[in-house]
Amino acid sequence: MTLKVCEIFYSIQGESTLAGYPCVFIRLAGCNLRCSYCDTGYAQTGGTDYTVEDIIAAVSKYSCRLVEITGGEPLLQEYTPRLAAELLNRAFSVLIETNGTIALDGLDRRCVKIVDVKCPASGEADSFNPAVLNGLSPQDELKFVLSDRNDYEFARDFLSRLSGITLAAVHFSPVISRLAAADLAAWILTDGLNVRCSLQLHRLIWPDRDRGV
Repeated sequence: MTLKVCEIFYSIQGESTLAGYPCVFIRLAGCNLRCSYCDTGYAQTGGTDYTVEDIIAAVSKYSCRLVEITGGEPLLQEYTPRLAAELLNRAFSVLIETNGTIALDGLDRRCVKIVDVKCPASGEADSFNPAVLNGLSPQDELKFVLSDRNDYEFARDFLSRLSGITLAAVHFSPVISRLAAADLAAWILTDGLNVRCSLQLHRLIWPDRDRGV
C-alpha cells in the first residue's frame, strides 16, 4: 500500500481559510492536467514510494496537527483516501486540495476539501467534473485561480451552479504575474460578490523559493 510522494515539508498554509497557520504539506506526485500557470510542474510525474505509515511517521516529526495533502492531483492515487483517514484517526486535521476532475465520494467526511476549479486561461476549463459538487459539505472550499477578466467572469458565472450548496469559503486568487490583485479586488467590490480575494501568502513570504513552500 504505497503512494508516490514528491515532497513532505513544513510551511505556512497559504491558500485557504486557514492561511497563515503552520501546516505540514504532503505533495503527492502525478497530475492529469497541465495548467498554463502551473508552479509545481516538478510534481507532475515521478515521486518516491512511501507507505501510509512512512508518510505518517514523516509528518509526525513536526510539532503541527494541520496537514494538507496536495499535488499534482492527489486523488489520482488509490490510497490517498486511506492516508487521509489514517491521519484523521490520529487526530490530525486534514485538508485535501484537488483540481475538480475527480469525484469526492471516497474521501472521509472529516476531510476539508479545497477544490481548485480551472478557468479558461489555465487551458483546462473543460476539466471540471459536475459530480464533485455532490461531494461538497459546509466545511469545504472552492478556489478559482484567475489570470484575466475572462477568467473572472467564468468564475463569477460558475457561482450560479452553487445554488443550495453551503461552503466555508469561495476564493478568487490572482495569478500575480498576470492579474493585479487591485484589479481583482475592484471587480469583486463592483459586483458585490461574497467571495474572498485570496493571495498566495506563502509566495509573498518566500518569493524566491519554488519548492518547500
